[in-house]
Amino acid sequence: MTIGVRKCDAPLGAEIEVDLSRDLDEPAFAEVQDAFHDNIVVVFRNQRLASDKQVQFSRRFGELEIHIVKKYLLPGYPEILLVSNLKNEAGEYIGLADAGRTWHTDVSYKLKPSRCSLLYAIEVPHRDGKPLGDTLFCNTIAAYEALSEPMKKLIAGKRAIHRYSERKRIENSPRPKLTAQQLAETPDVAHPVVRTHPFTGRKSLYVTEGECIGIEGMPEDEGRAVISELHHHCIKPEFIYTHKWQVGDLLMWDNATSMHLAVADYEPHERRLMHRTTVLGGVPF
Repeated sequence: MTIGVRKCDAPLGAEIEVDLSRDLDEPAFAEVQDAFHDNIVVVFRNQRLASDKQVQFSRRFGELEIHIVKKYLLPGYPEILLVSNLKNEAGEYIGLADAGRTWHTDVSYKLKPSRCSLLYAIEVPHRDGKPLGDTLFCNTIAAYEALSEPMKKLIAGKRAIHRYSERKRIENSPRPKLTAQQLAETPDVAHPVVRTHPFTGRKSLYVTEGECIGIEGMPEDEGRAVISELHHHCIKPEFIYTHKWQVGDLLMWDNATSMHLAVADYEPHERRLMHRTTVLGGVPF
């Protein structure tokens, strides 16, 4: 099977040309995985994926996560989380309507955060012929490498404390408030500020303002200040790729080496429907 890879004119991102409705043989899958590791964010355009095929392809990268917000899981496919502003007959959202509207990396608040996430576009909002709802990604490998030597020395070996309940939400967020049980399932966890990629060995920054509440061994105000500085450094324009969605896109990103932000520039009547699968990872080191 032939695999085509075309890099984007950005510090991360590439298009991979392959039909994922067909089963990839091992050499083809190895090429896809290598391209993913090299580019951090990859998109497979013009896909026609049944839900079982998305699950099957995603599972080749590892065990799949079942999202903590159970009401938005696709019936019959608990591995798929609905991300959507559509509503059912009762007037309730069928999926997460505000997913990703602040910079973050998926489930960094867990002991074993996600390896990668895959988002399949079924409906994309448009206005005046242009797609809406871009997703922005930043390259946290490049951000780490661009740090000053004093900052690298300051954060070497340090661990940031991640707290799920502190994650910023948009005002009047439609998603359900966390229950006591959900909070109990997500206690504070400490991860390296500079983590090592488990497959490539490359170093990247792994902190998010609003979710990371401090750095072990630092006074709280100092730790939060360092987290804020690193966060805003990561999202500088020189580290950003902007994905403009098309129906049929399967977009895949590496949660160890990027953060992302969903742009909410569309109205409630402008339909958006995505299916997300998430691959479990290991303990960051």
